[in-house]
Formats: sequence, structure tokens, C-alpha cells
Amino acid sequence: MAKRDYYEVLSVGKNATSDEIKQAFRKLAAKFHPDKNPDNKKAAEEKFKEVAEAYEVLSDKEKRQRYDQFGHEGLRGTTMHSYQGDSFEDVLRKFSFGDLFGGGELFGDMFGRTTARRRRGPRRGVSLERGLTLTFEEAAFGCKKPVEIERNEVCPACHGSGAAPGSSPAQCPYCRGLGEVQQSRGFFTVRTACPRCRGKGTVIENACPKCNGAGRTPWQGTIDVTVPPGVEDGETLRLRGEGEPGDPGAPRGDLYLHLSVKEHPIFERHGDDLVMQRAVSFSQAALGAKVAVPLLDGKTAQLKVEPGTQSGQIYSLRGRGIKRLRSGGKGDLLVQIIVRTPHKLNPQQEKLLRELAKLENTKVNPHKKGFFDRLKGKFID
Repeated sequence: MAKRDYYEVLSVGKNATSDEIKQAFRKLAAKFHPDKNPDNKKAAEEKFKEVAEAYEVLSDKEKRQRYDQFGHEGLRGTTMHSYQGDSFEDVLRKFSFGDLFGGGELFGDMFGRTTARRRRGPRRGVSLERGLTLTFEEAAFGCKKPVEIERNEVCPACHGSGAAPGSSPAQCPYCRGLGEVQQSRGFFTVRTACPRCRGKGTVIENACPKCNGAGRTPWQGTIDVTVPPGVEDGETLRLRGEGEPGDPGAPRGDLYLHLSVKEHPIFERHGDDLVMQRAVSFSQAALGAKVAVPLLDGKTAQLKVEPGTQSGQIYSLRGRGIKRLRSGGKGDLLVQIIVRTPHKLNPQQEKLLRELAKLENTKVNPHKKGFFDRLKGKFID
């Protein structure tokens, strides 16, 4: 399904300021929070993800510029997070919601609960996105492609703890390891993320010198991707576990590859069918013939052209198309016949065609005398 325009999703104009975009996001994020839509949580979550994705692009100067210039296609290959298949909690983790909503209190005030409580369990790793370009043949037959990616990996020095070797994270003294604090406001008591440890329950007093306490270090490398036969332009491959690492005990995120397939000089693809044009002569179309047609794998097949074939007529070669991605069998090769009209006739060809025109009682242009024919009429008896 085609994605909606991000400006339309946030209900802002294309000239909206960053503050206006942020304000629109706050409003819609609150509106579509699943806790505020108990009767239709699933639909609310999908709306929430759509709003979050739009905000991620329009709040980033570089991504917004690319989107304004090229639309959704311009975002392929950027370091955008993916929202496909993510839970509501995953989406929350991809944003600094505590900062965005003023210390995380907006969700606590509105729904009597907070993201801090959700964060106390192990957090799944962040999923990543990038583009992958394939040739027409690679998409049709499948292939193995090396893909370069950049992602964060567990710091080898501190093994992800963020603390210097020989030390470990300490219990947060502000929340006493709970990861959240409780505040009373009139008749209401709300829980919000601890401002000191940001919901983790621990603080790092002696940071790892290699990762500066982040527990993660940048990694750049190549992974081999198996592309199944029959994929199409615009499809997305999901590589489980090839995203960033999660908390200890939590799974890694996934890697989503958005496929872009190059055009072919001969074939066009329509679903699982291949379409091509084959030129034949007037005599072949009129009398019938067997002609060779190329196949995508480099071989050829014989096509029987029936007598009286008209230009534009389509013949089908069964099972010579694209392998069906999710079922057995293949599509067909559809060959459109184009009757070729000669640009220049030799005298014998012209004579035969004029005789045919007489038999058909068809009017044609008169014969034009050449230069030597005109000389002959004037100077030669």
C-alpha cells in the first residue's frame, strides 16, 4: 500500500516550522496512543506508527530536504528506522519521548502510566533500513548480494554495560533502581521516567573509555544477502536479527532492505509475466512463420506465427516468465508481434506489391520514375 504524504499525516503545510511540526506530532501522538483508544488499540497503534514515521522525517533537516525533493523514493538508503512489524513499545524506544513530552510526563498524566514502566524489561534492538539495487535478472532468478551496512554493536571492552572494565553500573540513587519516580498532583498520582537514569534504574559512575558509557560502538561491514527469485521493484526484504543489538536477554532488531530493480532493454515485467516485442516481415505475418524469440536466461525459443497475424497481436509462451515468489510455477512470456514495413523497396519487391494491390483492388501511389528513367524518356529513343 502506498504511503501517505508525511505533511498530510501530520496535518501541516509544507512551509511548517520545526516547532509547528513538533507541536502537531505531540497532538497526534497523544490522540493515537493505544491507552487512549482501548476499543481499537490495533488501529490506533498503526496510526501512531504512521505519525512517528512522518515526524522522524520532517523533524530531520536533511531527510526533510530529500523528501521535499524526491518524495518517499528519496529516503531509500538513509538511516531511517523501520516501523514494519514493530510493537508500540518498539516505536516508543526509537524516540526520546521523555524529552519530547517534557520529562515523559505527558503519557503519565494522560494515561496513568509511563514509558518508564514499559522500559524496565529488556529492550529489543533497533531495526534498520536501507536500499538495495538489483538487475532485472537478479530479481527474476534470485541471487546473493554483499550489502554494506553501518550499525552499533555491543562494545567489546565493557560487553555492553557502559561501565569501565573492572566496574559495573550502580543502582540509581534517585529512584533506588526502580527506573521511575512517583509524583502527586492533587488527587492524582503519576509515575514518570526517572530524570537521573532515564528509566534504566542504574547509573554509570566510571564510564568505559572505548564507548564513553554508551555500551555500543559503531561497526561497518558487509553481510551476504540471499535474494529469493521473483522479487519485484518496491518490495522489502526483512533480515531478522541483522539490526542493532538489544538489551541482554532481548533479541536484536531487523534489517529491512527496500528493493529497486533496474529496467531491461528487451523485457518488461507485469506481475509474474514477461512482455516483449518481436518484429516480423509483412510476408511472415501474412503467410505464417516460425521465428526465434529471446528468453531472459539467454536462450531462445521458437514461436509459431500464424498466417494472417496482425501487428500488435500477442502470443503467449507458457511458463517462460518469472518464477512466482510465494507459489509454485512461473508466469508466461507474452510476445507482441510488430509487422515491419520496409523503408525502401527494390524494383522486384515493388513490382510484386503492385501486383498484389491490383489483385486486392487497392489504390496505391503511382510509380515514381527515377532520375535515369526520366533521362531515358528525353534522350533515348
